[in-house]
Amino acid sequence: MRVAIAHDQLAHLAGGERVVLAMAKAFPGAPIYTSLYEPDAEFPEFRELDVRVSPLNRFSILRRNHRWALPFTASAFDRMRIDADVVLCSSAGWAHGVTTHRPETRKIVYCHTPARWLYQSQRYLGEGKVMWRAGLRLLHGRLLSWDKHAAASAHLYLANSKAVRDRIRDCYGIEAELLPPPLNLDTSGRRQPVAGIEPGYLLCVSRLLPYKNVGQIIDAVRSLDGVKLVVLGTGPEEEQLREIAPASVRFLSNVSDENLRWLYENSVALVSASYEDFGLAVVEAASFGKPAAALRWGGFLDSVIEDRTGVFFDEPTSTAIAAALQQLLSRDWEPGEIAQHAVSSFGEPAFIERLQHIVSKEFARAPRPS
Repeated sequence: MRVAIAHDQLAHLAGGERVVLAMAKAFPGAPIYTSLYEPDAEFPEFRELDVRVSPLNRFSILRRNHRWALPFTASAFDRMRIDADVVLCSSAGWAHGVTTHRPETRKIVYCHTPARWLYQSQRYLGEGKVMWRAGLRLLHGRLLSWDKHAAASAHLYLANSKAVRDRIRDCYGIEAELLPPPLNLDTSGRRQPVAGIEPGYLLCVSRLLPYKNVGQIIDAVRSLDGVKLVVLGTGPEEEQLREIAPASVRFLSNVSDENLRWLYENSVALVSASYEDFGLAVVEAASFGKPAAALRWGGFLDSVIEDRTGVFFDEPTSTAIAAALQQLLSRDWEPGEIAQHAVSSFGEPAFIERLQHIVSKEFARAPRPS
C-alpha cells in the first residue's frame, strides 16, 4: 500500500503541522505534497522528509505570507496529480482538493476545519481588513463551489473534534469519523531555558490572528496585579499587539522544542481565548501538568475537563478572561492527574495505530483493476 500525504501549506509552526509529522511517522517514506514550504518557518523535522511543492513555492513573498496565495491555491491543488493507493489529506481549506492519478485511489481527509475564510470569514479576518474583505467577496462564489466539489471527492472524512465533526456535517452534509490529533511533544526531551524569562508566568501559545483573541488576553492580564504573560506565536496582528502590551507581557516566536518544553514546564498555566477547532497547545500544556483557562467553545470542550484540568470562560472578553484567571490562580491543581488525562486521551502512539487501521481499511475497499 503506497500512501501519500497532502497538506495546505508548510509555512508556520502550528498544531496542524504537528499532525502531519505524526502522519509521516505512521507511514514512513510517504511523500508530502503542499502548496508552499518555508523551511526556516517550519519544524526542523520536515527537512528530513520528502516534501513536494507546487509552482507557487517559487515566489518567496507567498512563502512568507501564505494569505497572499489565496486566489491561486485552489488551482494549485487542482493541478497536483498524486500517484498513490491512498492519499491522506491534512486540510483546513485546500489540501482536500488534490487530484488523484488513478480512479481506484482512495482519498481520506483529516479535516482541521472547513475553510475559515469561506464559512467564518468575519471571525477569521476580524475588524477592518477592507482589502481582504473585498477580495473574499469577489472570490467567494467560485471558492465555495470548488470547496464543496473537493469535499465530495473524498471517500472518508475524519474530524479532529466534535465541533469540527458538526461543522463538516453542516457545510458538506458528510458524516465524519472522530479522530483527535496526537500529542507528540515528548515531555521527557531536553529543556533549554529562554533568556530573560523567569518561571511563574501565564503562557499563551497562539498564532496572532483576529479570531485567536490574544489582545483580550493581554488586556485581562493588565488588570491582574503581579501576573506575567508570555505570548508565543507570530501573525498579522503582532505589531499591533506589541504596541498595546504592558511591560508584564513578553513576546516570543519560532522557539525550538527544547525551549517549548521549558516554557510549558515553568509556566503556571496556559490561557487561550481562541475560537479553536481543537487547540493542541492546551493538551501540550496539560502533558506537563499545567491547567488551562480556555474559551468554552469548539475543541476545548473535548480537551479540557472543567475544574479537573482547567476552567472555562464563556466569552472572549478581557473581563471574562480575567475572572477565569483569578479563579484558576486561586486554587490548587493536581499536576499528575492533568498530565495523565493528556497522555491517556491524546497520546501519539494511539493516534498512529488508529490512523494506520483506518487507512488500511479504506484501502481494502478500493476497487481493483481487472
